[in-house]
Amino acid sequence: MSSREEMEKQGGAVAEADTGSPRRNWYAVYTKSRAEKRVMSRLGEDGLEVFLPLQKTIRKWSDRRKVVDIPIISSYVFVKIRKTDFGKVLRCNGVVKFITFEGAPVKIPEEQITNLKILSNSDAEVFVTRDVFIKGDLVEVLYGSLAGLRGELVRVGNKRKVVMRIIDSDLNLTVDINTIAIKKLTRVKKSIKTAEKSGDISSQKLLS
Repeated sequence: MSSREEMEKQGGAVAEADTGSPRRNWYAVYTKSRAEKRVMSRLGEDGLEVFLPLQKTIRKWSDRRKVVDIPIISSYVFVKIRKTDFGKVLRCNGVVKFITFEGAPVKIPEEQITNLKILSNSDAEVFVTRDVFIKGDLVEVLYGSLAGLRGELVRVGNKRKVVMRIIDSDLNLTVDINTIAIKKLTRVKKSIKTAEKSGDISSQKLLS
């Protein structure tokens, strides 16, 4: 089993939907400032599958240093729910709104969630930026704490970075990478009609 398959298998703590039940999809939820952990806890208490990507950082005070977990993307949590659960999410104290496209909550592709889970479990420093990057080769990290991570390989100055476009083409996560740790993947295009039918708007933007 590959590192990526193992990561996908770890998934969330909530059981899958029963056969015949409406399919659950991942959605991005925007929260009030610094309310991400409280929202995650409250939605979990309501029986919903929720994921908050975190990374460790060192906070320094005059007399001490402490390692703390902070959200990778400020004010964002991710929920895997059915459409019938939209109201329950919006009523949660601390939730501002769903991230939408043309008035409808955007479905987040499973691959983007898997990437975020890999980043959360790694020791890599993750940067969030809205800088514009030229499209790079699609690659997968082969080993190390980022094994299984997929994104585009780009050059920034004298460094190589793996860029992951999350939610929309303007929000990017980047990590520095050693090129000997990656392999190039074949980029598979998805037709606009197929993307619209599945509601996979984010993948359509990623692959366009």
